[in-house]
Amino acid sequence: MADWRPTADFSALGRRAQLLAAVRAWFAERGVLEVDTPLLATSPVTDPNIEAITTVAPDGDALMYLQTSPEFAMKRLLAAGSGSIYQICKAFRRGERGRRHNPEFTMLEWYRTGLSLQDLMDEVGAIVALAVGPIESHYYSYQQVFEQHCGLNPHLASLAELKACARAHLDLNFDTDDRDVWLQLLMSSVLEPSLDPNSLSFVYDFPASQAALANTRSNADGIQLASRFEAFYAGMELANGYDELRDANELVRRIRDDHRRRADNGQILPPIDRHLLKAMAALPECVGVAMGFDRLAMLACDVARIDEVIAFPLERA
Repeated sequence: MADWRPTADFSALGRRAQLLAAVRAWFAERGVLEVDTPLLATSPVTDPNIEAITTVAPDGDALMYLQTSPEFAMKRLLAAGSGSIYQICKAFRRGERGRRHNPEFTMLEWYRTGLSLQDLMDEVGAIVALAVGPIESHYYSYQQVFEQHCGLNPHLASLAELKACARAHLDLNFDTDDRDVWLQLLMSSVLEPSLDPNSLSFVYDFPASQAALANTRSNADGIQLASRFEAFYAGMELANGYDELRDANELVRRIRDDHRRRADNGQILPPIDRHLLKAMAALPECVGVAMGFDRLAMLACDVARIDEVIAFPLERA
């Protein structure tokens, strides 16, 4: 077996290069600055669903982390006055390997000042169109997709109702009293496959408990919602977009909540990014989105595996 050779053929690598050029030209036309931030970080994200790959600092024994997203560093640039920015870079996540995942992957991430979350969704649609051509977009609230495909209101359903719904659709052999585990399981295993694969689907207004680093707000019924969206096409999640949180005290509260959940799961508790906390006071109102560029390339090349659009995946690195 010639395992020294790339897994992607050169036609796919050529199409990938064309797509990179098209994305850069798209942002240049709009005056969005391309930036470059470190891959090595002193603090990773604290999200319990994401594990960073660790390494040793070049000047000693302290732990450092391969960044899982350029978000923290890019927000420091925004706070320093950069204006709208984007980045195409490598990102790393432990334990992510599969048909659509590689532990080292390429992230397209951008932040826009002066735009709304709807404007950002429109920009996501324009970027996806660079890969697949003209495309129709549909918009659904989180509540709407749950009511349509599961017959329940995700914000009001009891824990028992969520468990029953999941077990009616899936063969499960575990239990937990964490509502978000059941909501996320239903979203990924029941709702996402039900979305039209031939149109770009945006799901917005997630539960506030899944806000991550997005702002929250109350709807007309007094329910707290996260001002964020996820975008799906051809059965794949492509992007996560946020109306970005700017409250440092709220950020600390969410980090502590992440740490509590990590402790309950027996996960390590990563350090807090003190640079980001200090920068939050100067962060302008902005929206931001992270998109997996390799998945965009998969769409452009009409292939089913990430290995078909990257030269050397984990096993050949």
